[in-house]
Amino acid sequence: MSAVHALALPLALLATACLPVVVAALICADELLDHLGRRIARRRQQRRERRLLNRFDRAFEVDPHGRIDPTELDRVDGPTIQQLAADLRRLADQRWYAADRSGPEQQALLEAYDDRLRLASQRLGVPEHLGELTGVDREIERVRVEGELEAAGLVLRTPHAGPRRPAG
Repeated sequence: MSAVHALALPLALLATACLPVVVAALICADELLDHLGRRIARRRQQRRERRLLNRFDRAFEVDPHGRIDPTELDRVDGPTIQQLAADLRRLADQRWYAADRSGPEQQALLEAYDDRLRLASQRLGVPEHLGELTGVDREIERVRVEGELEAAGLVLRTPHAGPRRPAG
């Protein structure tokens, strides 16, 4: 029994000495938990951003190691993007009046238009499948590619309200 009394006194003194520390820990616990929550949320956000950037890199086939040759960007084969846009606008206007022309002329006009769409798509990195499709599917792909090119910043529509009549 005396051993229990001998142990009780130091334990009581220890509890009395530690009581302010326990009270302070309870008071600051909300701040510690808040700090820990912010830190976890920040790391989670960084992981999301890293996954998103990796997904963009894969979607746009960007070389993550920076091995892109800058001279390839300056190389221009064929017409400039401004010339392609002007050709596409001109050919689009001519397509409005293709019904007045013979079948081979209509086909040649569409082939020229598709050729310019392919070149513009290559320059702006827009995927296209015009060469693989025929009929209505090709027409739908043509509309999709036009929309993608316009979303990439290429102006395909002329500012007038409707189709112009050719002079002469």
